Amino acid sequence: MLSGARGFTRKLLFFPRYLTLPLMSHSRVSAFSAGPNLKRVGTHNGSFHCDEALGCFMIRLTDKFRDAQIVRTRDQQVLESLDAVLDVGGVYDPSRDRYDHHQKGFGEVFGHGFTTKLSSAGLVYKHFGMEIIAKELRLDQGHPDVHRLFLMVYKSFMEAVDAIDNGINQYDTDQPPRYVNNTNLSSRVGKLNLDWMDPDQSSEKENEAFERAMNLTGRGSKHLSIKDLLNLASKPILQNVRFHVKSWLPARSIVVECLEARKDIDPSGEIMVLNRFCPWKLHLFELEEEMKIDPPIKYVLYQSFVFCLEGPQDDRSKHWRVQAVAVSPDKFESRKPLPSQWRGLRDDELSTVAGIPGCVFVHMSGFIGGNQSYEGALAMAKDALKL
Repeated sequence: MLSGARGFTRKLLFFPRYLTLPLMSHSRVSAFSAGPNLKRVGTHNGSFHCDEALGCFMIRLTDKFRDAQIVRTRDQQVLESLDAVLDVGGVYDPSRDRYDHHQKGFGEVFGHGFTTKLSSAGLVYKHFGMEIIAKELRLDQGHPDVHRLFLMVYKSFMEAVDAIDNGINQYDTDQPPRYVNNTNLSSRVGKLNLDWMDPDQSSEKENEAFERAMNLTGRGSKHLSIKDLLNLASKPILQNVRFHVKSWLPARSIVVECLEARKDIDPSGEIMVLNRFCPWKLHLFELEEEMKIDPPIKYVLYQSFVFCLEGPQDDRSKHWRVQAVAVSPDKFESRKPLPSQWRGLRDDELSTVAGIPGCVFVHMSGFIGGNQSYEGALAMAKDALKL
């Protein structure tokens, strides 16, 4: 049955390349598409993850959104004008093709005995997976084999994407893992984000990286030549070495400097501010032990660039993030999550509840929040220490 199913395979093999183009003048809203007069599917710009890359790939395989234009933005007015929105917007409403999972109160699961909370990819799969599988098998969606594969693909592939994106540990144990695995699909997608050392952080280059992520999550390596497979097998070790030389070592120096200055930020010594964004998490755990830091760091503040919708074409506004440090490198739980009463709130509502102006958001799990200013982010961290 499966060996004769070639429709979906052909679609993957001839998956079209996209064009990168500005959606509107003097904006940092970006779009790419295979052609004009197509439906438009939105997701957020900035750093991307496996779930929205995979979700965008899958939804473009459906009849309703075949080869749709992908629009990457956080502007609410633009998002409201689109035909579908994934992983942004704060709304889950399949009747309007809205598939976000970050809003307060969201708890959608796949069903059929599965209890893992869905990511945007899981939501797309829940509503369109049967159609995608039926096309692969060239069978009607009501055929029992379609339903069997629908459940098996979720169990063997999709659920891990949902769990990782939602910060759900694979095991209920306090024991550390026997080894580190950074070769899973979510890790591979994460590595496609722009390197913090790269001077070109433009939205055009970011969209090119997102396109590669979509293709990676959707196409995989099934149709690669022997030469390409050999390159795929050999490059990760070389990339790993080069990453540690060009990115890991410079980042360590930055974290050391910021740790030494932590008590200048707050007398508690539990808040660290990065004077330049860099990959800090693994360094922090190692350096805390090496430098005998006690109490440990609870929150890390850093700048996050957000594309502006007004002003010069290359203008960016610098928002600040306050991120709760995990209990260990291999765990999703935070040492001290941001207060529960803040979680899932945004903008004015969050500012009112927190009593801090300029608040942007706090994630449902409390592991990260944002503010328009450094002063606001620092106030969030200081107040969170007391709550």
